[in-house]
Amino acid sequence: MRRAMLPAALALLAAPAFAQEGPEDPPWNQADDTYGADAMAAARAHVQSHHGGQRWMQVMADRLEWQSGDEETALWDLQGYYGGDLSRVWLKSEGEYGFGEDAVEDAEVQLLYGRAISSYFDLQAGVRQDFEPDGRTYAVLGVQGLVPYFFELDAAAFLSDEGDLSARIEAEYDILLTQRLILQPRAEIDLSASEVPERQVGEGVASVSLGARLRYEVKRSFAPYVGVEWSVAPGESGARTEAAGGESEDTKLVAGVRAWF
Repeated sequence: MRRAMLPAALALLAAPAFAQEGPEDPPWNQADDTYGADAMAAARAHVQSHHGGQRWMQVMADRLEWQSGDEETALWDLQGYYGGDLSRVWLKSEGEYGFGEDAVEDAEVQLLYGRAISSYFDLQAGVRQDFEPDGRTYAVLGVQGLVPYFFELDAAAFLSDEGDLSARIEAEYDILLTQRLILQPRAEIDLSASEVPERQVGEGVASVSLGARLRYEVKRSFAPYVGVEWSVAPGESGARTEAAGGESEDTKLVAGVRAWF
């Protein structure tokens, strides 16, 4: 049987199609000579759209939580995208709801275009609109993805319509205690290149938040959690916050849910 197969294999290796194969004539284009280039281009597009080139969407509530510290607040941190492996449209929103006279203390929405620049990172650019505490608009440029050891990183620079330049860096890491019980340390740093007195923000580090959340995945797409978060407004930002009647440092107990679909 092997002797019968050997001449056929040698004949295939000696065929002109294999002998002439090179960078300008890759093997996946050889069927063009038989079926036609247009027919094969349509066939390849169909295969890619069903096996790797399709579009999909995801919406994630990374944090929907109640916080108890100096004041009780509710916080949302949402993001979603639509697109493929290389290009996506992102929609993000963060905000904080206080249970006082000024209910919504902070609220922003970002609309971004993301383009893959490596296997693990997207470059994102677009616009951010703040609704509270004021109606400012920002240009946004940032990156989002995974750094080595699978730390999730979301970093962006913002240029406001008032000419103020600021930046935000968020990092998270999942520690699997079991397959369903997960501890997530989280850090967030806000930076400002200039003073913004109406927001009690000074030049330099505007705020730092460090926290940890312990969640239980009832299923992968739904996980309630509890945790603690410490935040501080250092330096000039802290002094401005205290002068306006606020607290420059706070420790909060948090409880919420993380969900996606």
